[in-house]
Amino acid sequence: MLSLFLVVSTTLASAQSGSVYYAGGTATDSAAGPIDTLGAGVTYNTPRMGGFFDTIGADVIFYHNLGVGAEVSFRNSKGPYAGLEYRPTFYDVNAVYQPVLLSRRLTPEIQAGFGRANVSLFYTPRFCLTYQEGCRSTTAEVTSASHLQLHFSAGLRYYVYKSFFVRPQVDIRWVHNFSYFGSSLVPEYTLAFGYTIRRGR
Repeated sequence: MLSLFLVVSTTLASAQSGSVYYAGGTATDSAAGPIDTLGAGVTYNTPRMGGFFDTIGADVIFYHNLGVGAEVSFRNSKGPYAGLEYRPTFYDVNAVYQPVLLSRRLTPEIQAGFGRANVSLFYTPRFCLTYQEGCRSTTAEVTSASHLQLHFSAGLRYYVYKSFFVRPQVDIRWVHNFSYFGSSLVPEYTLAFGYTIRRGR
């Protein structure tokens, strides 16, 4: 993300606009079903994905309302997962299109791109009491898996004061071989707060 912000700052001279934003919301997915976690001999139910997600992103619009952007979205805290705890993170790079300037304050936005989805699993003290293989630490990371994801989103920016905006948005992610959960489709619903350095508007 630091590299992205550096790109934004160095390309603004020739760009129509550049924005940075923070968003909060939730991503959802169905449960995968009961599993014997790590072969410990105890069957646990897997959870639905949920919880509060933070998103940090930036974009540059540079040609006829077209541009590029990138973002990272991650669960704010660990959640329970079949005796363990989990934390998912989504990274994506996108083409960004702002189709029509409806007014000076209202701007639709469409993004489409690709990236990676990462899920990390962590031990819990309760699980370690029943795990015959033992735990290195009662809170250490057990494993993590990274999968290709395709990303699409639609949102609507509203400039509440000068270059400060809010943006409700719906994201749809398709994650290849997302076996930790019941579906490869992961919708996310967020509200972003951001700032735009605008050019020619």
